[in-house]
Amino acid sequence: MTMGEELQEQLQTNIVWTSPFDVPLLGPIHISESVVITWFIMAVVMVLVLVLTRKMEIVPKKGQALVEFAVTWVTDFFEGNMGKAGRRYVPYLSTVFLYLAIANMIGMFGFGIKPPTKDINVTAALAVMSIILIEAATFRARGGLGGFFKSFLKPMPIMLPINIMELAIRPLSLCMRLFGNVLGAFVVMKLIEHVCGLIAPMVFSMYFDVFDGLIQAYVFVFLTSLFMAEGIETEEETPLPQKV
Repeated sequence: MTMGEELQEQLQTNIVWTSPFDVPLLGPIHISESVVITWFIMAVVMVLVLVLTRKMEIVPKKGQALVEFAVTWVTDFFEGNMGKAGRRYVPYLSTVFLYLAIANMIGMFGFGIKPPTKDINVTAALAVMSIILIEAATFRARGGLGGFFKSFLKPMPIMLPINIMELAIRPLSLCMRLFGNVLGAFVVMKLIEHVCGLIAPMVFSMYFDVFDGLIQAYVFVFLTSLFMAEGIETEEETPLPQKV
């Protein structure tokens, strides 16, 4: 078997997701590996939240101080992108970042666990959730249907078709960027394993699984916050000069 054929076989194995179990309801419903791994990540996050937030004190100790610093930094970061009006959306964006960070790095722990972000259904679902939140935030900021529809005519009415197309382009770009980078990292790692043996892949694995995984999580929530900032920004009304 040639290197190309072996790589294609491994790639096919990592793209095709099996169903560990089925739910005997209307079908039955097939539960994908990516869904099961996502449930596991959710459980880990919930345990971390319960452990880190118990026994809160007015004068924080090291652990509590670290968590408070992280929350403050994340809140300030997103407020810097979206302004004070975007503060209510910080919990969602922070949760998505935490999920993506763990999901992208979970493969480095072995045990046959594949990052759920290698499943295009997962990245597509995240992108759809983000675009729904973006449009809901725009609807809220524009004061209802009238202002929401008027936003499609900005900065000029001729931009209406392009602004409508963005409703599909934005989630597609978010989905394919995340999925493509995670899958591309896998392909590069397999090529390095064939060429360099065992030691070099371990070094590159730290880059692709840790650094690149965190970068992709950051890019996803950063772009979401930028798209949201465009929707919730309101034009300041310039007062007319008064007659003397």
